[in-house]
Amino acid sequence: MRFDETYSGKVFIKSHPNYEESKAVLYGMPMDWTVSYRPGSRFGPNKIREVSIGLEEYSPYLDRELGDVKFFDAGDIPLPFGNPEKSLAEIETYVHTLLADEKIPMGMGGEHLVSLPVMKAVASKYDDLAIIHFDAHTDLRENYEGEEYSHSTPIRKIADHIGPKNVYSFGIRSGMKEEFDWAKENGMHLSKFEVLEPLKEVLPTLEGRNVYVTIDMDVLDPAHAPGTGTVDAGGITSRELLASIHAIAASGVNVVGFDLVELAPVYDHSDQTANTASKLMREMILGWIK
Repeated sequence: MRFDETYSGKVFIKSHPNYEESKAVLYGMPMDWTVSYRPGSRFGPNKIREVSIGLEEYSPYLDRELGDVKFFDAGDIPLPFGNPEKSLAEIETYVHTLLADEKIPMGMGGEHLVSLPVMKAVASKYDDLAIIHFDAHTDLRENYEGEEYSHSTPIRKIADHIGPKNVYSFGIRSGMKEEFDWAKENGMHLSKFEVLEPLKEVLPTLEGRNVYVTIDMDVLDPAHAPGTGTVDAGGITSRELLASIHAIAASGVNVVGFDLVELAPVYDHSDQTANTASKLMREMILGWIK
């Protein structure tokens, strides 16, 4: 006899035990090899699972329960410590496998660089893909101190890959002037400081599109999310981020994958940020997996 794993903190609460029967797959990408400030996000995925046992299974926002959605928690991808390029390659290979099996990828980071191979894999399946990006930082550098693969570069790289006009960033309040200039000059949508209202304006223009959503926890103000690697004052509230998730759920876009990154539990002594991340993940699962 084995007790129900979905109440153990080892897998996300109410995850389905069978991969083949599941529509979506949750997986961790425990990598923080390129962070420039505070490391520790590689421990984020397991912390999100651990605190998920404190969640209610029911969302009063969406009137759905986690039991209504069949999603499989695959655990963490075993990544080679300290090797960014090989780690990215292994993430991309894994996500290609999920897509080949017609599963919706739901990632947990990990530094924001881990989103890049996922977005590339999803873009290879959907040629009309748009990216919705919530973050404090532009992440539009070509390199960081000479390093091409950095947590400061994933949005620039995916913009180069699918075209800047297909990338929509919200909540941005930090970055080099050159990054803001590049976004403006190349037709990328970049909304400074706010998320919900500019998102509501953009969503009707994306109706019917396949969309990948990437959320960096530092889009939240440090008062709401102190447990992240690069905190940045002046962010949005957790309530606004929840409302933004629900706005996407109520829109006509087709979410074909998403991730939540940059939870660093070591700086979050009360599990405040982890509990927020876990609730955000519940709302994304219930709002975006139909």
